[in-house]
Amino acid sequence: MSRFETEKSLWRYTLAAVVCTLIAVAVVARGFYIMTVERSYWMKVDSLRMPRATIVPPQRGNILAAGGQRLACNLPEYDLRMDFVALQESKADTMWHDKEGKDAPQLIELCEGLAKILPEMTAEEFMEHLKAGYAKKSRYFAVVNHRVDYKTFQQIRQLPIFSLPAGVGGFRGEEVMVRSRPYGPLAMSVVGDIYKSSGKAYSGLELACDSFLKGSPGFKHFKKELNEWVSVQDSAVTNGYDVLTTIDVGFQDLAQRALEKELRKIHAYTGVAIVMEVATGDIKAMVNLDLNRETGEYYEGRNHAIADFLEPGSVMKTASFLVGMDDGRIDTTMFVDCTTGIREMYGVKMRDHNWGSGGYKGNLTVPQILQKSSNIGVSVLIDQAYRKRPEDFVAGLHRVGMAEDLKLKFIEYRAPRIRYPERDRYGHWTKGWSDTALPWMSIGYESNVPPISVLTFYNAIANNGVLVRPRFVSQIMKDGETIKEFPVQVLRKSIVKNQRALKQMQNMLVEVVELGLGKPAGSKSFLVAGKTGTAQMAGKGGYNRGVTNYYLSFAGYFPANDPRYTCIVCIQKAGLPASGGQMSGQVFHDIAEGIMAKDIYYNAKGAHDADFSRLPDTKAGNLQAADYVLSKLGFNVDGGWNGERSEGTPIWGVVTRERDKVKLVRSKGRSMKLMPDVRGMGARDAVYIIENRGAKVNIEGSGKVKRQSKAAGSTIRKGETITLTLS
Repeated sequence: MSRFETEKSLWRYTLAAVVCTLIAVAVVARGFYIMTVERSYWMKVDSLRMPRATIVPPQRGNILAAGGQRLACNLPEYDLRMDFVALQESKADTMWHDKEGKDAPQLIELCEGLAKILPEMTAEEFMEHLKAGYAKKSRYFAVVNHRVDYKTFQQIRQLPIFSLPAGVGGFRGEEVMVRSRPYGPLAMSVVGDIYKSSGKAYSGLELACDSFLKGSPGFKHFKKELNEWVSVQDSAVTNGYDVLTTIDVGFQDLAQRALEKELRKIHAYTGVAIVMEVATGDIKAMVNLDLNRETGEYYEGRNHAIADFLEPGSVMKTASFLVGMDDGRIDTTMFVDCTTGIREMYGVKMRDHNWGSGGYKGNLTVPQILQKSSNIGVSVLIDQAYRKRPEDFVAGLHRVGMAEDLKLKFIEYRAPRIRYPERDRYGHWTKGWSDTALPWMSIGYESNVPPISVLTFYNAIANNGVLVRPRFVSQIMKDGETIKEFPVQVLRKSIVKNQRALKQMQNMLVEVVELGLGKPAGSKSFLVAGKTGTAQMAGKGGYNRGVTNYYLSFAGYFPANDPRYTCIVCIQKAGLPASGGQMSGQVFHDIAEGIMAKDIYYNAKGAHDADFSRLPDTKAGNLQAADYVLSKLGFNVDGGWNGERSEGTPIWGVVTRERDKVKLVRSKGRSMKLMPDVRGMGARDAVYIIENRGAKVNIEGSGKVKRQSKAAGSTIRKGETITLTLS
C-alpha cells in the first residue's frame, strides 16, 4: 500500500472515531438531562401509564384437617401506605396542621392512636416519621415497615385522617394474601411450606398436592374507553382446590405435648410420634420434633417419620418371629438358653441388654424371648431356621410388609432397604453379606426402615393381616363440594400364609405389654399390644466410638381386643439411661390414654336437671367476643349486641350471671398511663391491655388472672414487667 493510501485510511479511521465519540457524549448528556431536568415530567408520565396486559394470580387452596380446621390457608395482610400528594391536593391537609403551621388535633390523635395499636413506636416517633413523608410529598410512603393483619388494619383505618377516603386522606392498605398456619407449628412437617418470595411449594403436603392447591392464573388486558382505562378479562382465574387431610387436630396436639414432655425429661434431641387408624390407614397425627441446641426449645423440623433411614432395632424382632412362625420353622414351644447374656456367633459376641448382670437365667421360650426382647433368643432361632437359605428369611420380611415401598408422594420419603443375600458362582457371599448378617438383621440391624414403614407393618398385625397404605389425604374439595376422593388402598389382603401364626403373634404382643418390657405403655382401662426397641445408632466411626447414641422405640396398637389405632414413638438420645420401653413406651401410654379419653361420650341431656339452669363461667375481658360466643350458643345476653359484633375496637368489661341470663358490664375507661384491673380476665385479653400501655407481661399458671403484681390505678412505666398469676 502506498504512503498516500495509508494516510487516507488513517484519516477515515480518525474521523469515524471522533464521530462515534461525539455521539456517545451526546447520548450520555441527553440521559443526564432526562434524569435531572426532565425527571419530574417523566415520573408523572410513568404514573399515568396503565399496563396493557397482566396475569391474574390464583388463590392457593387450603389444607384442612379431618375436622375441617385450616392447617394452611391464605389470610390477608396489609401494607400501610400514605399518599401525601392526594392529601394536599384534596385540601385535607388542614387536618395535618392549622393556618399557623401547628400540629392539628387530628394529627396528634392519629399518632397517639398508632402508638397504642402499634407499640413499636411512640406517638412522638410516629409524628416525626409521618412529617418526614409529608415534607417529601411522598406518594407511596410506608406508615410502618411491616405488614399488619386484618384486625389491626381495621383498627388503624378508624383513626383520624386515615378514616377518610383514599383519594382524600391519602391512606390506603394494600392487601397481600399470605400463606398462614392458624395452628402455628402444629403438624408443620406434614403440612409443609412454600417459598414466600415465589409462592412455590417445597415440602410436605404443600408440594405433594401442589397440582391441586396452586390453581391456574387468569389473564386480562386494559383498553382505553372515553379517556378511562378499563380491564377486560381474557381468561378466568381458577383458584386452587382445598385438600382435606386425615390429620386430627386434637390427636396431633395430644401427641405433640406427650412427646415433647418426655423429650425434655430425658434430654433427647429428636422425637417422632405417629398415630394411624387401623382399618383405613389414615394418619391421624404425625409429630416430628428436633432440639434447638442454642435455645433448648423443640421445633417441628425434618419429617423424620418418613425420611429417617435408620436401623429399627428390636421392633424388628416381631417381624422376624412372624416370618419364622409363618414359614413353620419356629413355634411358640421352642426355647433358647440365654444364660450369661453373651453368645458368640461366627466370631462376634451377641449380647442381651442385661449381659452385665449375668443375663437371663436358663431357657426362654419364644413368647418370653419377645417379652424380654432377648437378642440371643431371636438371633439363635432365626439363624438355626434360615442359616442355609437366608434369602428365604429376607423374602419373608418382604412378604409381611416390612420392606414394602409405600410410594408416598412426599419428596422426603425414603423406601425401606432390606438387602437380599447374594452368592457368586462359587457359592461365596457377595455385596458385603456375611455369616453374621442374618442374626444381626433378625434383631433390627443391617437394615434401614423409616418409622412409617414399621408402623404400617404393626398396623397390618392389628388389622388381622390386611396391609393398607398410609393415607394422608382423603378428599380434594372445591367450595365445600368433593371433587376427588382417595379411597383406602389395600396393598396386601394378608401378610401371612397362616392365620394361626398371626393370631399367636397378636397374643404375644399383648404379653409383651402385660408381662414384659412394654409395661410402661400399658393401660389399666384397656388392653395394649406392642413391642419395645432399643438400638445403638452407628456413627461415622461405627458403634461404641465416644458417646453412644440410642434409637428408642415402641410400636403397638390399642385397644388390643378391638384395635382402632396403631402408634409408634421413636426417640433419639445420647448416652444412658436409654430404654425403649420406659421412654418411648411412656409416650405411647400418654397418647393412647388421651385418645381413648377423647372417645368417651357423655350424654349431657340425660344428666340435665330441669330445675337447674347452668350458665357458662365467662372470663372478664373483651365483651364483644364474649357476646358473640354466648349469643351463638343460645344464651340470653343482657347488654350485648345480639352476637352481631365479634371484632373491631375491643370493649372491656366483666360478665356476671343472673339466674337465666348473662349480663355484660362495661368497665370505666382509664388513662393509658395507669395500670388496669385485669383480674378475672383470660391471659390473651390481659396481655393485650397491658402491653398496649407499653409494659411487658410475665404469666404464671393458666386460667383466669387471680393476682397482678402492680395495683390497679398505679402508674405504668414503659418497658416494666408486670407479673400476672393465673389459676
